[in-house]
Amino acid sequence: MIPAQFDYVAPATVDEAVRALADAGEDGKVIAGGQSLLPVLRMRLAAPSKLVDIGRIPELRGIREDGDAIVIGAMTTHHEVQRDPLVREHATLITAATGTVADPQVRHRGTFGGSIAHADPAGDLLAPVLAMDAEMVVAGMDGRRTVPAAEYFVDFFTTAMAPAELLVEVRLPKYTGWRAHYEKFNRVAQSWSMVAVAAMVRTDGGTVAQARIGLTNMASVPVRARAVEDALVGQAATAENVKAAAANAANGTSPTSDGNADGEYRSHLARVLTGRALTAAIG
Repeated sequence: MIPAQFDYVAPATVDEAVRALADAGEDGKVIAGGQSLLPVLRMRLAAPSKLVDIGRIPELRGIREDGDAIVIGAMTTHHEVQRDPLVREHATLITAATGTVADPQVRHRGTFGGSIAHADPAGDLLAPVLAMDAEMVVAGMDGRRTVPAAEYFVDFFTTAMAPAELLVEVRLPKYTGWRAHYEKFNRVAQSWSMVAVAAMVRTDGGTVAQARIGLTNMASVPVRARAVEDALVGQAATAENVKAAAANAANGTSPTSDGNADGEYRSHLARVLTGRALTAAIG
């Protein structure tokens, strides 16, 4: 199917992009790598009056170190994130999760910020940035503001950004020395997750000192498995303790039922995958 007619602009700066979005109002859409938006346009599930292409804004690309944080520009591709040495050293969970996104072709075109701003609860980057307490830097007509990941995701495909705001960069706290793993379950290779688990663990002398766990597709937004974290911290890093803690993975979640799986099966998957992810992370 051919998309509905729309105007197209390609600003050269963040300020120009924000002004273009403001002029378009709620009928404007941002296009980054296009891996999520273009299929929606072709099926006419969205019919924006204006597309704002941010692919020519140099400021939005690249990865840098900023004190205790790693900063990833919104237009940085998944491929670039996955291979970056700073991310591998200080944000191992992001490296692991990014490597599971779709296929190599999509990872070369799709962008880190685009996946987060799309806010699909089955997306592979939402739970990791939530588990890491990442911060989203958003630009609007009134300047820039920083939104914690816990406040950024609001509902299905909905974020805390206003229509005339643009995701500029993502700030990831450093978790140097932590072990991490992303465990994903899907029906066929390269498809969306039925459920996935983003797990980070820091051990000290055989005891779990800290744990941070995010769940993918267990609610309309990514969620923290805090019951698992509470049950695991302070315990010996043994298979028995991991299994006991993972049994709490579905506590407080509200998984949906659809053609892929019902809510009960997703709860079962969350418990099983959490155990696997923690076992792999602890080693």
